[in-house]
Amino acid sequence: MKNNSPIVLAVVLFLGFFLGKGWDKPQFTWGSRINQVLDQIELLYVDSVDRSALEDAAVEAIVAKLDPHTLYFTEEELAEMAEPMEGGFEGIGVEFIISDDTLMVVNAIPGGPSEGAGIRGGDRIVSVEGEEISGPKLNNSRVMSLLKGKGGTKVNLGLLRASDASRYDVQITRARIPIHSVVASFVLEDNVGYVKVIRFAATTAIEFSEALDRVARDGATSVIVDLRSNGGGYLHAATDMIDRFLLKDLDIVYTEGKAAPRITYKSTYDGEFSNLPIAILIDESSASASEIFAGAIQDNDRGVIIGRRSFGKGLVQEEYSVEDDALRLTVARFYTPSGRAIQKPYGEGIDYALDHSNRLESGELYSADSISQVDSAEYFTSLGRTVYGGGGITPDVFIPLDTSDANRVAAELIWAGAMRDGAFEWIDLHREELGALQTPIELEQSELWNDLEQGAIALMRERYRELMGVKPVWSKEESKVVEHRFLAQVSRTLFGEEEYYKVISRGDQYIERALYELLDNRTFSMMEGRLYLQPAKADSLETETLNIIENGI
Repeated sequence: MKNNSPIVLAVVLFLGFFLGKGWDKPQFTWGSRINQVLDQIELLYVDSVDRSALEDAAVEAIVAKLDPHTLYFTEEELAEMAEPMEGGFEGIGVEFIISDDTLMVVNAIPGGPSEGAGIRGGDRIVSVEGEEISGPKLNNSRVMSLLKGKGGTKVNLGLLRASDASRYDVQITRARIPIHSVVASFVLEDNVGYVKVIRFAATTAIEFSEALDRVARDGATSVIVDLRSNGGGYLHAATDMIDRFLLKDLDIVYTEGKAAPRITYKSTYDGEFSNLPIAILIDESSASASEIFAGAIQDNDRGVIIGRRSFGKGLVQEEYSVEDDALRLTVARFYTPSGRAIQKPYGEGIDYALDHSNRLESGELYSADSISQVDSAEYFTSLGRTVYGGGGITPDVFIPLDTSDANRVAAELIWAGAMRDGAFEWIDLHREELGALQTPIELEQSELWNDLEQGAIALMRERYRELMGVKPVWSKEESKVVEHRFLAQVSRTLFGEEEYYKVISRGDQYIERALYELLDNRTFSMMEGRLYLQPAKADSLETETLNIIENGI
């Protein structure tokens, strides 16, 4: 077979997949060359073969020759990925961890069937339908298969309450459990609202609108939208959210591909918050819809983008059914209003998976001067500022990666899961004393927290020793950062996701810089149908900020 034959086969095969999908596409059937090869193998090969498995292997090999975001999924994989994007799942409604081969309930989700059945944080689920489940074979996959299921179905559980070692049994009727995309919304200092969005799913635009309305009612006169580590999601969620910040008929994004004519998405009305100063937080893990959001705000000179260059995922996928499976095929690219392509390079000679490592090695994550502009062409925002494309969204204000020893220690504990598990263990030891506390502030002021050095921090030191194989000798600053992150993790478990973000926002260099930009330096807004930029106030703050004002505006 010729070296370029996989590409030829890919064209024939993918056109065949489109059979019956409409969209005025030509109708084709399975490529004859593949059929001939498979027929010969099935008939003459020395051993018996599974033709279906060979077809799967052929499809996967072809898909691998295309871009990094064209993928082929089994029905099960597709359903698993769809859950968080559809805004919920069906199950019993608990957050859990597996510790010492035992299934521990971290929290019963408020309003869910487990909470209604009296299950609470700290309980151990020891049996399902009369079968004991604790032991070395217990893993996340098995837990999911045992406890998740169609809404309305029932499951019998045996639980152990750790506080008094009592055993109790419950029957739970599974139900739909919401998965939220907007996990925090509150007001910071000086009436600056904060909204954290972790994905762009089916319900995100509604949640986002409710969050904006809530912070506005609480007195917010400007807002920070945190899209750090947000991997994206649905395009319509992003466009609906951006609508609220723009005047009518401004470009948000457009898509275009070889077989996909250009489609431009515009703001559909004068947004309720079109005069609200806004700062967007992004980092190297902000992708897809996050980049559409940031790009639209930047190109329309509607707000200030703070952080590090985003991931660079600007390819549009459509899903096509293939028997019981699905092909997620790239059909177009995303472009910001100024015409910038969001997608970073891929293909021959480029190891897409090493992009983050390359950014580290080049120094890009530490200095704005090291940011690589893949596309040297200049693009211009509404106010005439120069911006670049071809590899994510470059921020207006750069925030370097925190490489301090204190942050490194905390990060190692978090990445290994030791912080989460340690927080649960500490809470489990002190549930009686913690029961009367309502907020992180009350926790910090409690006598229990004042004994932290002898309790939780000692626990974290032991976990660090187990993790790294050395006894930690932490400085005062390192211990302080570990304590702060531990408080945030405990707050998440005890008081909910929003309280976690209230704690973690303290001392966050992104948020501190956003407050400065919104309150003291420069403000982006819209008024009377015309974009305007408030002149920067004189200051001596040393920054690596990219120049915002050009052309004498």
